[in-house]
Amino acid sequence: MITDVEAVRRNVERQAQFVSRLRQEIAKVIVGQQYMTDRMLVALLANGHVLIEGVPGLAKTTAVHTLATAMKCDFHRIQFTPDLLPADLIGTLVYSPKSGDFTTKKGPVFGNIILADEINRAPAKVQSALLESMQERQVTIGDQTFPLPDPFMVLATQNPIEQEGTYPLPEAQVDRFMLKLNVTYPSKAEERQIMDRVDLLHVPTVSPVVTREEILEAREVVNQVYVDDKAKNYIVDLVQATRNPEAYGLKMAQLIEYGASPRATIYLQQAARALAFLQGEGNVFPNDVKQVAMDILRHRVKVTYEAEAENLTSEDIIRKILDTVPVP
Repeated sequence: MITDVEAVRRNVERQAQFVSRLRQEIAKVIVGQQYMTDRMLVALLANGHVLIEGVPGLAKTTAVHTLATAMKCDFHRIQFTPDLLPADLIGTLVYSPKSGDFTTKKGPVFGNIILADEINRAPAKVQSALLESMQERQVTIGDQTFPLPDPFMVLATQNPIEQEGTYPLPEAQVDRFMLKLNVTYPSKAEERQIMDRVDLLHVPTVSPVVTREEILEAREVVNQVYVDDKAKNYIVDLVQATRNPEAYGLKMAQLIEYGASPRATIYLQQAARALAFLQGEGNVFPNDVKQVAMDILRHRVKVTYEAEAENLTSEDIIRKILDTVPVP
C-alpha cells in the first residue's frame, strides 16, 4: 500500500499544478479570505456545493464570480428575490401557436458554475427547485429530464437569517450543501490593503487559467487519494457523536435535537481527500478530517431550545465534539 500511496502522491503533484495558477488569479481580485477560497476549491474538487453566509460587503459574490471567471466554464448568476418563480430557475415549456407544439426553454441552472446570490431572499418553493439539480445533477421540465453539464457546482450566498426580508432554507436543501462557510470581516491589515488596491476606474482582469477537462481529471485523482481505516473510523466517530453524544462521554444529548445525516459521513471523506490533494498528499490524515469537519457539520446539527436558551450554537456543540473525540 505504501507504494500505491506514493504513486498517488506523484499523480497528485502532477495534476495539482493548476491550483497555484487558480489561486493567483483569484488573489488579483480578492484580498485575504484565504479560508473561503480554499474551501471553494475543496468543494470543486470533491464535486460538492457550497453555502456561504456573511453580512453584505464581504466579497462573497465577488469571490464566486472570480473563481468562475478563472475557469473556462459556463457561469450563470441567479439573483434570488421574493418574486422569483421555479420556472425562472430551471426553465419551462413554451407553447407555439403556429405549430401547436411545446418547446423547452432551459433556465440559467444549466451551467457549470451557478451562483445563487442571496438564496435566502426567495421563498421555499423556489429554493426547493434546486433540490433535484443539486443531488441528481438533472432537471425535469414537463415530462422530460435533462442532464446538467459536468462539472456542475452551486455556490449560494446568503445573509444571516436575522436580517430583514429573508427566509430560512428548507432542511432538505441545506443538507445537500457539502460545506457551509461563515465569512468574517477582514483584518486591519487586509482592510488597508483593500482600500489601497481598489480603483473603481481600473478593475483587475481575471484570465481563464483552468479548463473543464483539468477539473474533471483532478476529481478522478481526488477519488484515488487513500483513506486508511483510522481516518475512516474517526469520520464515523465524529458523525456518531452528533447523534449519540453520551456514548462518547459527552453529556449534551438534551442540547441536540438531531445530529448529522449519513451524507455528512460521505462528504467528510470526500472533502478530506480534496484537502489532501490541495496539500499535495496521496493519503488522508485524521487532521485533514478535523480541518473540514466544522464546515461540513455546522449546518447538519440542529440544537434544541434548551441549547438556544443557554446561547449555544451548533458550532459550540461541534467544537466540543472535536475536542473530546480522540484523534487516532
